[in-house]
Amino acid sequence: MLPPAGVFAAEQPGEGVTVTPIFPTITEEHFRGQVAIIGLEELGYEVEQPKETDYPTMMMALSYGDADFTVHLWDKLHDSFYQRAGGDDSMVKAGDVMDGVIQGYLIDKKTAEEYEIESMDDLRDPQIAALFDTNDDGKADLTGCNPGWGCEVTVDHHLAAYDLMDTVAQNRGSYFALMADTITRYEQGEPILYFTWVPQWITAELVPDEDVVWLEVPYTDLPDGNNDVDTEYNGKNLGFAVDTIKAVLNRDFAEENPVAREFLSHLAISVDAESAQNLKMQQGESSQEDIRGHAEQWVEAHREQFDEWLAEARAAAE
Repeated sequence: MLPPAGVFAAEQPGEGVTVTPIFPTITEEHFRGQVAIIGLEELGYEVEQPKETDYPTMMMALSYGDADFTVHLWDKLHDSFYQRAGGDDSMVKAGDVMDGVIQGYLIDKKTAEEYEIESMDDLRDPQIAALFDTNDDGKADLTGCNPGWGCEVTVDHHLAAYDLMDTVAQNRGSYFALMADTITRYEQGEPILYFTWVPQWITAELVPDEDVVWLEVPYTDLPDGNNDVDTEYNGKNLGFAVDTIKAVLNRDFAEENPVAREFLSHLAISVDAESAQNLKMQQGESSQEDIRGHAEQWVEAHREQFDEWLAEARAAAE
């Protein structure tokens, strides 16, 4: 026997509404998006296959209504993308999906200790920089950030601000392919210098304070000039703002769908959980089916909390 229609509607207030998510092309960030989709589906929404693009285009798509939501905005790093796409006039930041996300520069611990390297400032010395020269051009090769991610702008800014243009070059391209080469060099006992962020599997492969060490910057200097933000992690100034990943919705969609907005405002996943999931991907579980399975496992492991978020969302329908 089916429950009364009102009971069904209360359980699935999103019934009859189609939702279009948008994700970055970095599949290592799709896990949290799949967790969000599971919640919206349990609320009755029909969720379409996520669109995938780079971060600036993602914000434009949300602004214009070509997509309805994402859970992938780094609040400080991507602020210029958000503002240029229309900002709060056309979009809504619904909640903090992940706190304490960090970025920075690392080198292998062996080289750091042998040459007493602690800061990016040390790379101004051509002899120190030459330790990390992999193509014999006289500059340290820094495994850097893909164009369109936002971090590449900060890296370039740092190289200029810290007077490193003559001794350090940022290598940009397919980040994970570049990092595979970087890890191979490390395994061969060669010095390595690279940029990375957390959450991510690389910090499980190259463990900070065991295999590699974070480098400090001499002072905070960010492209937007907002240098009063917190850039410190474990007593070191990493030069990048400690950030929060936000859920963002198209404003019209958010106003018409308070249930979806409420659910996304509660969604929260730890840095450690996403890093652990990313490591599973690196170990071979990297298909979209695998990622969806990881999300389902996470939801079941956090079912009590997840159900509370769903209850808050259903209450918003009333």
